[in-house]
Amino acid sequence: MPRSRTGRRILGLLVLVAALAVLAVLSVAVGSRAMDLGQVWAGLTDPASESYPVVTELRVPRTVLGLAAGAALGLAGALMQAMTRNPLADPGLLGVNTGAAAAVVTASFFFGSFGFTQTILFAFAGAAVASVAVYLIAGAAAATPARLALAGAAVTAAGYAYVSAIQLMSAATLDQMRFWSVGSLVNAHVAPMLPVVLLIGGAALVGVLLARPLNALALGDATATGLGVDPRVLRVAGIAAITVLAGTATAVCGPIVFVGLVVPHVVRAFTGPDQNWVLPYSMLSGAAFLVAADVLGRVIARPAEVQVGIVCAVAGGPFFLYLVSRRKVARL
Repeated sequence: MPRSRTGRRILGLLVLVAALAVLAVLSVAVGSRAMDLGQVWAGLTDPASESYPVVTELRVPRTVLGLAAGAALGLAGALMQAMTRNPLADPGLLGVNTGAAAAVVTASFFFGSFGFTQTILFAFAGAAVASVAVYLIAGAAAATPARLALAGAAVTAAGYAYVSAIQLMSAATLDQMRFWSVGSLVNAHVAPMLPVVLLIGGAALVGVLLARPLNALALGDATATGLGVDPRVLRVAGIAAITVLAGTATAVCGPIVFVGLVVPHVVRAFTGPDQNWVLPYSMLSGAAFLVAADVLGRVIARPAEVQVGIVCAVAGGPFFLYLVSRRKVARL
């Protein structure tokens, strides 16, 4: 039976990888502008082709960013839920979204309009500061899952109140924030893609390596300590990985909700609570979910498009309500 279950999990990973490959091809081939396969191929291979700017310079970076950001949010959500032992936790619980928004709105208020690269830097810095603030308020080394949740809720509420106040005082700031705060992949072609992918890749490696200690932490802090895991060190490493994963994705794409919340629930229903499987599954499933949502947003309102943050919210909200209304929900 254990071998059969392991085989099923491995097969599931292979299916996910194949689905990601198909979605990546669809993301490059399908968009708000209709193209046949010949035009798509020419856009990938011929710099002189009319479709080259659309396919190679717009859709390919957008696909790469969708895969990276989706993987980051899915993995960050799984890490957050495992660390706090709270099935309703998501990366936003650390104040990542709020911190990023607060930094962008502050920079816009004082400096006026600025470029997308500057937006990324401000947002990432804000996400990092908010995560550190939550950790310190929760008691730093003495932080517990309950304290982290309460501190995160307090910082999030205060941050959103601050963002709303600044936006009400400045119409220019509201205009600057309006598009970024929806959550979108459309600026992928101007994002510093290599640093983004490297940051997410490094943090993802750290996150996946935390699987075995997180399995021990699920038994309680005392048991984890008896098994040779220091809960304080584990939480510091976990918070650092979540901050880089979710902070980078939020900085580049804006706050995209429900990926980190819903994806780990779906994954655990298939894999069970073992983090050795939950974490890689969440990473691949998050990437698949975000790219699929982006492709759907491009085609449902042609020639315009619906931003991926809106599609994720519309798709994730009802599904999450269905999950929490079930009598039997996948346990951590």
